[in-house]
Amino acid sequence: MRRQLIARRTLLLAGAGCLVDIAAGIAPKQSADAFVTPGGLGREDPAARPSSELCWWQRASMYQIYPLSFQDSDGDGMGDLRGLISRLDHLSWLGIGAVWLSPVYPSPMADFGYDISDFTAVDPVFGDITTLDYLIEELHARGIRLMLDFVPNHTAASHPWFQESRSSRSNLKREWYVWVDPAPHGGPPNNWLSRFGGNAWEFDPPRGQYYYHSFLKEQPDLNWHNPAVRRAMADVLRFWLRRGVDGFRIDAAGVLVEDALLRDDPPNPKFRESMPPSERFKRVYTDSRPETLGYLAQLREVVDEYPDRVLLGEVDIAGARLADFYGRQQPCLHLPLNYGLRKAVWDDPTSLARIIEDYLERVPPHAWPCWASGCHDMSRLASRCGSLRARVAAMLLFTLPGTTIIYAGDEIGMADVAVATDEVRDVLERRLPGYGLNRDPYRAPLRWDSSANAGFTSGRPWLPIGGGAEHCNFESERRDPCSLLALYRRLIALKNTEPVLQSGYYEPAAAPGSVFAFYRHLGERKILIGLNLGDATQELAMRGQGTLVLTTHLDREASRLTGAVTLRPHEGIIVSATS
Repeated sequence: MRRQLIARRTLLLAGAGCLVDIAAGIAPKQSADAFVTPGGLGREDPAARPSSELCWWQRASMYQIYPLSFQDSDGDGMGDLRGLISRLDHLSWLGIGAVWLSPVYPSPMADFGYDISDFTAVDPVFGDITTLDYLIEELHARGIRLMLDFVPNHTAASHPWFQESRSSRSNLKREWYVWVDPAPHGGPPNNWLSRFGGNAWEFDPPRGQYYYHSFLKEQPDLNWHNPAVRRAMADVLRFWLRRGVDGFRIDAAGVLVEDALLRDDPPNPKFRESMPPSERFKRVYTDSRPETLGYLAQLREVVDEYPDRVLLGEVDIAGARLADFYGRQQPCLHLPLNYGLRKAVWDDPTSLARIIEDYLERVPPHAWPCWASGCHDMSRLASRCGSLRARVAAMLLFTLPGTTIIYAGDEIGMADVAVATDEVRDVLERRLPGYGLNRDPYRAPLRWDSSANAGFTSGRPWLPIGGGAEHCNFESERRDPCSLLALYRRLIALKNTEPVLQSGYYEPAAAPGSVFAFYRHLGERKILIGLNLGDATQELAMRGQGTLVLTTHLDREASRLTGAVTLRPHEGIIVSATS
């Protein structure tokens, strides 16, 4: 019964207001009225919303680029915009439809770009705004959209806004940050902790007050209760939207607002001494406050002023929060980012099914799901699932209902890179060593070829390249028709052209032993996906007959199947099924 419910509740059709002008390729602005009319969205007939009517962000395969590690053009060992532009043909060849670019704004680099000193410029490390304009032009010429990272929670301490705010209590920007007098007997006003270790309050002698910082003290939090701050951040969005940016990924979207009464966070009953000290308290009064949703909805209104744009958000999607971040009474985020597969046990199909089906059950009828393979803040996909299962993991990502987002380098099977203690760059690891928080292994430079420094730079790379680059690189895998890169390209091409994979609904399928299987349906057409997560051959029964469309082994395509299909160890298949 539960699995039947999944099938009924995941008719994952286009969101309201996303009908596309096919000739222009641009969707009209979405209306709030359409958004909150679920009767017109979750129809039982999948054919009611053909894939040709989806928004671009529902059809595109998205690709996150961490610019410091993508490609260096000037030999300083750090990736830059010119380097990125030189590799755009790779994105076209792969079939990518949209790029999410991590921050390239001016920054002191205390947190490698997430401490921003100017929201409307480009750091010289990466280039200049003219080069960014050229990147937008070159991407669009290839039919690829660009989404920028938007970091609204905080600024760098060197930002002119903060310098004005701290200068005096009478300055016009005095309330642009979270300032509080010391507690009655001195010291911080409450027990709030920084995610990067230590107290979240920093005393500032010029003001004679404490300011709040969710992250580093070099990253003071903006006061989102202040309408002037919200107007300023809306203007930042408009600045980039006018330059042709196609959307934004909102960093730390769930922590914009803190409790106005400054109440202490309660103790975390699950805390253990082996956990980072920053988890000692439950973030009841500093995370996912109700006001945050309203402010995110205001940002959505700004984005909706421009046609065909999208908002992604880094949020906590646990429990009922997922529906909140999509928006209940008014549109909020188009795509609250879903990293649920990071918790998958890749040799356990039951665990995998539970993660997928629990998430799909919680996606509201009017909303669109998404699946992210990873990002610059978490272990790489190949390290999480193992090199043997990297192929079935890729097939899963591109056959589940919704938008697929991959982290650059996952398509060649890059794994986490070992970083010696004396080479650590990540401030989080330096401040909280020993807790497994180092993000450097996931941010190592990409491997383009087998030359020195893997073709990333002519200088010394800012992080180590790591071993195995002579085999695991784009050039070598592009020459191999059976490589993981070749599989990614085939999967992206299939999703780009197969309506069932774009807008068909999900139905779990019975499967033996180590196999995870499901169907995608659209009208009379259906596709079976079978993934063998184990080391032994398995027989997967199927309804009626079918044609083998694609295997992770990139062989035996177009084979006719009747009644059952043999799955080799760690093999995935896509079958066009008939009754």
